[in-house]
Amino acid sequence: MSASGFVVSLLPQMLFSKTKPELPNIMLIGDSVSLGYTNYVKEALKGKVNFFRPLNSKGGYDNCAGTTKGVQLIDKWLALSDKWDVIHFNFGLHDLKHVDPITGKNSTKEEDPQQADLKTYKKNLKLIVKKLKATNAKLIFATTTSYPDKPGGPLRRADQPEKYNAVALKIMKKNDIEINHLNTLTM
Repeated sequence: MSASGFVVSLLPQMLFSKTKPELPNIMLIGDSVSLGYTNYVKEALKGKVNFFRPLNSKGGYDNCAGTTKGVQLIDKWLALSDKWDVIHFNFGLHDLKHVDPITGKNSTKEEDPQQADLKTYKKNLKLIVKKLKATNAKLIFATTTSYPDKPGGPLRRADQPEKYNAVALKIMKKNDIEINHLNTLTM
């Protein structure tokens, strides 16, 4: 194991040594949009909660991306603590982006499929929610933000967040999960 791999493997233990058992444990799981507000949330809650966010292999905050990655890593993320009080999560922008079916890399081509079509998104999100609910934490789902048509980077169509949010909101309502309406805020 490399030196950096060794340090990264110790990060969860280092994080736990700094937690205060009397404070609630909260975790933020989300895509790159949530990376933009993670430090603000962490600072606003400093001294009031034990704040967690999954980390990447370099020790920085992980872009939890779409439901495909979520299904693969949700158990690992939840294992960061044996007790969760609040989990704020979102998935969507990575699910609706187009990817090359051969390489799996981001695509600007309309004919390439979305990373997770609506049917796959629904299936994946239901599985993630089931695992999150098993923690007995208060769950808060952030809706997928609006997105412009054909920006630089992977193709994401502006009409897609509304469709993905409609699927997600049905799942959240059925599971009595609170909603953070980030889409409304970005509109």
